[in-house]
Amino acid sequence: MGAHAKKAMKKNLKRVSSNKPSQGADFLPLEGGSARKIGEQKPPENTATVLYVSRIPHGFYEKEMEGYFGQFGTIKRLRIARNKKTGKSRHFGYIEFESPEVAKIVADTMHNYLLFEHLLQVFVVPPEHVHSRLWRGFNYRHKPLDYVQIERKRHDKERTLEEHKKMVDRILKHDQKRRKRIEAAGVDYECPEIIGNIHPAPKKIKFDD
Repeated sequence: MGAHAKKAMKKNLKRVSSNKPSQGADFLPLEGGSARKIGEQKPPENTATVLYVSRIPHGFYEKEMEGYFGQFGTIKRLRIARNKKTGKSRHFGYIEFESPEVAKIVADTMHNYLLFEHLLQVFVVPPEHVHSRLWRGFNYRHKPLDYVQIERKRHDKERTLEEHKKMVDRILKHDQKRRKRIEAAGVDYECPEIIGNIHPAPKKIKFDD
């Protein structure tokens, strides 16, 4: 490379290094210079209005919870998980407020709050985690099954002669086991005789046509 070519190359390098970065560059200068403004990122809006409440004490049910948490703001829906058979509380539930700000205040205030010797656990449920069937039947006041009435109907139902005979045989079989247990225990006791097998058939027996 000749001396003339070397001088021309050094001159081009100086010209390139002296050029300032353009205003439309996709990078920020390290020191000084005009910087590209980055738009301010807004924090995500709080839209969660559903609270999960656990460790609910016995006796603190829908009416009590609605009256207590209603002091913070308007409640849209409230639901306590209950046993389907007995109707007893499962000690957790959900509350939905109209305002997300109120829901956050309630979660911050009532979390680990001592109520009837129970530390309430209150958490905000994000909207994407709220199940679509969460509020299905939320206003349903569960009435537990009356097992006494169910058993009464089963006991008093009409039976065929065959069903009646099976019932009497089952009673006699239990009676024989009871007598053997009493004899094995060395107890001198005369068990009363069961007359169901010789008793006339009751009126509630169905006869085939």
